[in-house]
Amino acid sequence: MPCYEIDGIVPVVHPTSFVHDSASLIGDVIIGPNCYIGPFASLRGDFGRIIVGEGSNVQDAVVIHAFPGADAVLAPNSHIGHAAVLHGCHIGSYALVGIGAIVLDGATIGAGALVGAGSLVTAGTEIPERVLALGSPARVIRVLDDTALAWKEQGVHVYQELTARSRATLRQVDPLPEAEKERGRVSTDATTSQPLHTHARPN
Repeated sequence: MPCYEIDGIVPVVHPTSFVHDSASLIGDVIIGPNCYIGPFASLRGDFGRIIVGEGSNVQDAVVIHAFPGADAVLAPNSHIGHAAVLHGCHIGSYALVGIGAIVLDGATIGAGALVGAGSLVTAGTEIPERVLALGSPARVIRVLDDTALAWKEQGVHVYQELTARSRATLRQVDPLPEAEKERGRVSTDATTSQPLHTHARPN
């Protein structure tokens, strides 16, 4: 992976975590155990500190940064969706930041909360625990029911399994010229992670 020292500060990656070769780590970045850092993620600890807590996942093309002297903190089991941007904020345990969402400086996402895809959490905003927040600027829509909370936690566990799968089997190869007649599937259970809208919600 591209990993860069700056001002004598070297990124830290726990040996049980997986960081994709195309992800970029710069300076004051601390990645805890059993984390997944996806392709083209950029964790720039060249101004402030970035802490990724145990069991968290930072998916493809996520950008994490902070102002000088500030921290961007992901509590354990945080779930950061594709192409999200986190800047000097705090993400609570089992919180989910949806695809393409933006969370700005000094904002706090409570434990178990869900920030919807494409939402903007403005600077200094506090999103409470276990709620759904949507929009630009993001506003609390409702409290998450047990179905949504269970779905969200299962998504975290799926990515923790992906960490182990990637460490064990992911490798760069040349593509095949055509698909095999008896082509297999990747080794994951399709029933373990489904879009939230496919789950029934109480009236």
